[in-house]
Amino acid sequence: MNRAVITGMGVISPVGNDVATFWDSIRSGKSGLGPITRFEAAEYDSRVAAEVKNFEPSLYMDRKDARKMAMFTQYAVAASVQAWNDAGLDTASTDMNRVAVVLGNGIGGIEVFEESHRKLLDSGPSRMLPLTVPLMITNEAAGNIAIHFGIKGPAITTATACASGTDALGQALDMIRSGRADVVVAGGTEAAITGFAVGGFCMLKALSTAYNETPEKASRPFDASRDGFVIGEGAGIVILESEKHAKARGAKIVVELAGYGSTCDAYHVTAPESSGSGGARAISLSLEDAGLAPEAIAYYNAHGTSTQLNDPIETRMVKQAFGEHATAIRISSTKSMTGHMIAAAGAVEAIVCALAIRDGFFPPTINLDTPDEECDLDYVPNTGCSGTIDAAASASLGFGGHNACVVLRKYT
Repeated sequence: MNRAVITGMGVISPVGNDVATFWDSIRSGKSGLGPITRFEAAEYDSRVAAEVKNFEPSLYMDRKDARKMAMFTQYAVAASVQAWNDAGLDTASTDMNRVAVVLGNGIGGIEVFEESHRKLLDSGPSRMLPLTVPLMITNEAAGNIAIHFGIKGPAITTATACASGTDALGQALDMIRSGRADVVVAGGTEAAITGFAVGGFCMLKALSTAYNETPEKASRPFDASRDGFVIGEGAGIVILESEKHAKARGAKIVVELAGYGSTCDAYHVTAPESSGSGGARAISLSLEDAGLAPEAIAYYNAHGTSTQLNDPIETRMVKQAFGEHATAIRISSTKSMTGHMIAAAGAVEAIVCALAIRDGFFPPTINLDTPDEECDLDYVPNTGCSGTIDAAASASLGFGGHNACVVLRKYT
């Protein structure tokens, strides 16, 4: 079986638009949360978001091409260019028939849908945006990545809500192992900070509403005073290669993507099943797939949404999957800094794991001032710390009961 290694990474995020800036922000506990600026939010119960700042698409693509892309696609292409360059790949010397794209996305170009629908209602169908459909549909990010680089292998979109980015990495891992591709551009992207999306999440009572005046405090996973998640946006992309392909071209190898597990609660369209058994099984399957015992995991990047339901259930989930070792693992929810990046979350958090292994650093969970009594593990509160990390796991849970987990380890 082919081993799969990460050789390049790219990030567009609320705390930095490249990997170095992003990682510096995460290490230092910097919040990317603030008041919503994308639309007039005065009438909304939740007025806080983790927006990408100072994004300039022309750094990564032609301006004319960018105008034919929704924001989620622009983010994905930008992060892919970063990752491709970081990996040192060259389209001229790479068999592009053996390169694939697997991208997670949940909502697509929702800002395009909103604008076109508004034009339809105001002025009739002839005034709708001509490119409404290709800008809006979820597969267009993967398609545009393939077009940008000339990738001729499969270009696939995975839509499992907030687990999409993690499932995309798992599918990419399977593609490398099976020999269907030598290189996979894999990850997740989302850009859904719009009036329609935020309004919808508000109606579900899922978003934080208590910290509109102190937005940087609004995402507080595992804290007793948490009251909902904060919507974020961005993209996380990795270049996954077979070990053979990476070594043949002398690539730098960051970490090995060693395992993947996926399950479904089959319980409820929005709520996780209360015992956490489905998520626990996804973690256990990922460990089994990686050939690792629970005790091998030093760091776990939690789904950690800061909702009343998720955090204690995830704590139960971790205890089931890791047993007695759960108290020895350092856990953090980097959503406390990035907000919940929806389909991009799992991919970005896997990148956090890769960087944590590389640098031997456990990122913090900020805003963890008064731990919930039901959340009694080591969540690295407020300040990160150094230590040896040979293997890490990252889990994601999505609406519909989707659970996914990936395991990364030092490459030897």
